[in-house]
This record gives sequence, C-alpha cells and structure tokens, in this order.
Amino acid sequence: MDWMRIWMRRGLCAIALWPLSMLFRALVAVRRIAYGCGILKSARLPVPVIVVGNIFVGGTGKTPMTIWLVAALRRAGFRPGVISRGYGAKGQASRTVAAMSDPRDVGDEPLLIMQNTHCPVTVGRDRVAAAQALLASNPEVNVVISDDGLQHYALKRDVEIVLFDGRGAGNGWMLPAGPLREPLSRRRDFTVINGSNYPAPDNPICSGDIFLMRLEADSAEQLMDRSRNVPLTELSGNAHGGAPRIAAAAGIGNPARFFSTLRAARLEFEEIPLPDHFDFTATTFANVEADIILVTEKDAVKCARIDALARDPRIWVVPAKANIEAGLEQKIVEKCREYRIA
Repeated sequence: MDWMRIWMRRGLCAIALWPLSMLFRALVAVRRIAYGCGILKSARLPVPVIVVGNIFVGGTGKTPMTIWLVAALRRAGFRPGVISRGYGAKGQASRTVAAMSDPRDVGDEPLLIMQNTHCPVTVGRDRVAAAQALLASNPEVNVVISDDGLQHYALKRDVEIVLFDGRGAGNGWMLPAGPLREPLSRRRDFTVINGSNYPAPDNPICSGDIFLMRLEADSAEQLMDRSRNVPLTELSGNAHGGAPRIAAAAGIGNPARFFSTLRAARLEFEEIPLPDHFDFTATTFANVEADIILVTEKDAVKCARIDALARDPRIWVVPAKANIEAGLEQKIVEKCREYRIA
C-alpha cells in the first residue's frame, strides 16, 4: 500500500482511518501532559540541547541540517557533540560512532554525520543515556545536538528545530490517516523549510521563526576514488562521444528530492527509488544497465562497506550541502549562550 500517496490527500482511505488518528492524537496529548506535569520523568543535561526533528513521517533533511548546525556552532566557539537513534543499529546500549564504524552497527545517518563533521557522535535508543555517555567520554562537549528525537521528551531540550519539505503537512492529519506524528500546532522555536519557496502565510506549517534551507549539489565523486570529482553538468557527455546511460538510486525518506536536484543539473537518468535506510547488497546494481549510477551520501556510507559496490566504477556519490538563509545561525547561537549565562 502506498501510504505516502494516501497521506497527501483526504481521500476515502484517509477518511476511513481518521477516527484512529484522533485516538492517536489523544494519546500523544496525554503523553505530553504527563511529561509536562512530571508524571513521566525527563532529564536535563548540564549543557544546552538542540533537537533537530520533524513531525512529518520520513526524511525532511534532518541530517544535512545537523551537519550545518555543527559547523555553525563551531564558528561561534562551541564544541558540539551529536546523539542519534541510529536507525537499524544493533543492540540497545549506547555506542560511539567512529570513522570506520559499520553502518549496520551504528546506523547510516550517524556515520555520515561523523564522517562529515568529525565531531563526537553517540547512538542509542535511550536518548538520555546516549547523551550522558557522549558527555562522559567527551568532557569538552558543551552543546548537544539530537539528530531526530523531537518526540523523545525524556530528554529536556532548549532549542527545537522542526523541518518540512515540499510535501508540507500532507493532508494535515495525524497517523494513521495522515503523515504527522504530532499536531501542527505543537510549539517549536524554529521552522525550517527544505525547499525553494516560503509557504503561504495561512499554511498550517507556519509557526515560529521560519527559514528556508536549500540542499545544493553541483558535483559527483566516484565511490572507489573520492578524490575524483566531476561537475554534474559534465556527466551528460561531451563532444567526443555519446551521452552515457545514467541511473540514480536513492534510499532516503524522499527520493524525489534527490531526483529533482539531478534534473536541475539537466541530467537525464533512470530513477531507482529505494526504501529509506535501504539495505544494499553486492547484487543491488547487478542488473542495472547504466554507465553511471548516482547515489546519495547517505547511501554511499553503506555501499562503501560492500566490496562489490565499493569497487564498481559506475557508482558516483553526489554530496549535498545545506544552505540556510541568514539569521537562523545567530538566533540559535544566542539561545545557547543564554543557557550558559543562566
């Protein structure tokens, strides 16, 4: 069943599920109240905590946002560390992410964050335990970024950043009738729109300070030799030969976003949308008839651990960098400095 298609409109299937979504909404509200009243306990860290998350199910750009945030905090003199759930990671215990960690042990997104930022990263299902382990092993860390974890209220937070992409709020209903984990009315400090345009003022996703984030990609790096870099605009061929056959694979929350980025570079390619956190194997691309296979950085961290893929000269990685409009960095830094002053 194509849930995303169902969740983008208020059709018959979504309407049939609406009573269940109201029950889910009530349970979410009771849980929030329980934490707010102290019935369910939450822990505060000795450093400020920034949560980067979403209420829309699936990927909205949290990982590139987290990578950008690490760099922004460093520019302000902070020493950030990152905690993450580590989707697909083995075991319950908190563990440190190293440059050569297996993504099956720590998750693909935490490994990508660590490789891009070289800052301390700890994964664990218990966010409080993960944060405490991070601080214990890295006493220099003076601000913690939680990659996802918006709904993990056991960890108190000082800044909440909620991301949306071009799908907006879908049909605006909560699970299972819609794609939302929480009501659009939930409070937040900042709303970041992963896209090129601001939503209309009456759009229900508009809450708090709103900033645009654009994911920019202008080149590709060969997986087997990341030093080999080619502008995306040059992949479509040259005057001495015909255009190569190109395929693009994306195992992310919204593959269409990756494909749109490539089309913006005027590339023509076969689309291979894959499930989020796709489990690549040595034969994943065995039957793909293409001269070039473009993949996301998130997928590349897993492909690089599989010999057959790591040595496949057809696979090229497309790094994406978050470009966020001015103003957000200063506001986040100010909130973190207020914590230290207090």
